[in-house]
Amino acid sequence: MALTLEQRIQRRLGLSPARATRRDVYRALCDSVREAVLERWVHTEEAWSEARHVAYLSVEFHMGRLLKTNLLALDLVEEARAALEPFGISLDELEEEEPDARIASGGLGRLAACFLDSLATQDLPGWGYGLRLELGMFKQQIVDGAQTESPDPWLGRQGWPWERPCAQEAVEVNFAGHVEFTHNRHLHCTWKPHHTVLAVPYDIPVVGHGTGSVGTLRLWQAEPTRELDVSAFLEGDYAQAFRENAIARSLTTFLYPPDHSAAGQELRVAQQYFLAAASVADLLRRFGGPEGLAERCTIQLNDTHPVLAIPELMRILLDEQDRTWEQAWEITREVFAYTNHTLLPEALETWSVDLIGRLFPRHIQIMEEIDRRHQQVVRKAHPSDHERPGRVAIVDPDNDRVHMAHLGVIGSRKVNGVAALHTRLLREGLFRDFDELYPERFCNKTNGITPRRWLLQCNPRLASLISEAIGEGWERDLERLRELEPYAEDAGFRGRYAQIKLQNKQDLAVWCEETHGIRFDPETLLDVQVKRIHLYKRQLLLVLWCVRRALQLERGEISEVVPRTVLFAGKAAATYEAAKRVIRMIHAVGEGLEYLPQVKDKLRVIFIPDYKVSAAQRIIPAAEISEQISAAGYEASGTGNMKLSLNGAITIGTMDGANIEIREAVGAEHVVTFGLDAAGIRQQQQQGPGPRELYESDETLREVLDTIASFEPYAPGFPDLVRELLHEDQYCVLADFAAYCEAQDEIDRRYLDSAGWNRSAVLNTARMGRFSSDRTIREYAQEVWRLEPVPVAP
Repeated sequence: MALTLEQRIQRRLGLSPARATRRDVYRALCDSVREAVLERWVHTEEAWSEARHVAYLSVEFHMGRLLKTNLLALDLVEEARAALEPFGISLDELEEEEPDARIASGGLGRLAACFLDSLATQDLPGWGYGLRLELGMFKQQIVDGAQTESPDPWLGRQGWPWERPCAQEAVEVNFAGHVEFTHNRHLHCTWKPHHTVLAVPYDIPVVGHGTGSVGTLRLWQAEPTRELDVSAFLEGDYAQAFRENAIARSLTTFLYPPDHSAAGQELRVAQQYFLAAASVADLLRRFGGPEGLAERCTIQLNDTHPVLAIPELMRILLDEQDRTWEQAWEITREVFAYTNHTLLPEALETWSVDLIGRLFPRHIQIMEEIDRRHQQVVRKAHPSDHERPGRVAIVDPDNDRVHMAHLGVIGSRKVNGVAALHTRLLREGLFRDFDELYPERFCNKTNGITPRRWLLQCNPRLASLISEAIGEGWERDLERLRELEPYAEDAGFRGRYAQIKLQNKQDLAVWCEETHGIRFDPETLLDVQVKRIHLYKRQLLLVLWCVRRALQLERGEISEVVPRTVLFAGKAAATYEAAKRVIRMIHAVGEGLEYLPQVKDKLRVIFIPDYKVSAAQRIIPAAEISEQISAAGYEASGTGNMKLSLNGAITIGTMDGANIEIREAVGAEHVVTFGLDAAGIRQQQQQGPGPRELYESDETLREVLDTIASFEPYAPGFPDLVRELLHEDQYCVLADFAAYCEAQDEIDRRYLDSAGWNRSAVLNTARMGRFSSDRTIREYAQEVWRLEPVPVAP
């Protein structure tokens, strides 16, 4: 480091080192690391200037903390520790000064962050494009067992030390207004917007691990084109004077404005278009126009949120570049690729034609014309199927809705799912009509995770043990973990592996108590379900099992008890009342167990609030059971399942998403699977016994549900939840309950055999190499983006 931290504190912050706070030392260290990054960043931009790129558009990027990540990538960890010694501060302590960059709600954003890491680490030219959201999603607090939401000003007053403002590259983004038509040789359309906001970019370096490459995440912040309407201010109309400012700021304040109101829907769509339009304008500038963009870039649309980029590029080509429709469509189709992440109908965004027309009057015309031309193709290919054109419509005239997923499929050269099962279900179900028309367009790209953060960084003890056993370098070639397989038969190695797991649990227990006032015994089996709270993810199924286990313990029905701590974490969407009731139930069950003497030492249920990347980095290395129990056919892939398995947790899961591929990789005997598969879920929903029949026929299930219904004096609303389950069990919680209980009994039996359990844990780690995001990105690069590595000397 060119300057000592003492010198930086004096010269950059104007402080005496003796007066420096821990925050000051943090800023000085970040400044030092950033300086080391900048030169590589400049060299990378130069080296990649003529290369083919990918532009990864995602409304979410869950970057987490970057100080330790960057130090590891630059091999500066030990140098940083030495620089901190004069201050008596450890690197782990200093890391707590850094906020989590929480511009995401969960796995979608964390996947995007992993992909950027893998791009840079493999010298693949690319950028990420997202939103610089001032308040991220929201901060979750638990009050009397219920989730409450509050702003999360993660940027703070001093901003983020890793970002580089690039105001000189700001672009204008337009909204509303009307379209004017003129005739010369042909019809020409001109959009006359009603208002304009400025998209100001902030660049964050993404440092490749062990390479000279530094990628870029560009985040857009919305600002007004003018801060103040002076005439309105002078007339005393202060609300109007600052109206333009308020409209602009609202676009990059919160992620996912609630869409249960018309105003929320309008803001959400405007936010998505803001990202799409700013990014398309920036890419056209970078590549010198449409031809350069088509020849040298793929724009990857991460789910439906940025799909408005398709009609935006068409608008520019048609109206500003004066291209013919055929020329514009050829360029557009060459540029875009679309990733679908869900089969859930509520997550497949559709917007009213009126809303799109009011906000984007030119774009709705373009979407209608894309739709008209596409339906001609469909009718020609299937002349006797009169219903098919309606099934593939972008603009559905019957429901007055615009289908963003259909637009993504029609306007992209490639479309992919994110796990083998998910892609098959897309092709056989949701996108069947499109697949029959364009079978070459569809492919699978199973998700992955970066081993740099999710093993090397978050589990340093295990990382050191692995390097001792097989040597270094595995973090850039995760398939090398296969070399650990013989060590699964070594009792000494298994013992050291188990000791590391215990130490990680002990660290987690200390953190839980110090940070949240939550206690648990690290000697107990740690059973973890950490993910967004949603009914299809079936946290409720684990809660029902906890009640069943408590009833067994009260009656003394279990001869060999495995004491267990069940840890939940995750946020429910602010307006998702059913999911928020599940959180309340988790807390009610956890609190109730504390009053049962025969139970409390053998079963604890805890909930860690405000789940984020830094919390995940503590929980995942300590976990022993990975709960992946979604209703089969609903979880597209999952990445938490990969992180937990890589760190030696045993999966208990359904045959859903990437669970299937994890089972294939690690071996069926080293996971515990249960329940209905995707076809079985569909059959149960259509023809199986109803929830009331299951309730009447299963004495155990009936007792559990009756017990939960009796919580009424302590947790109002639970009888309603039970009644709803007995009326409609959409995600087959009751149908899978008996099988899940048997699977949990199998977990107990396996855990009592410590040698066998630890062998399975080691083999889970050893066989997770295929789930590196490096592999995923290589597949995208070769089969979708047509990218070649461009190495940069360190």
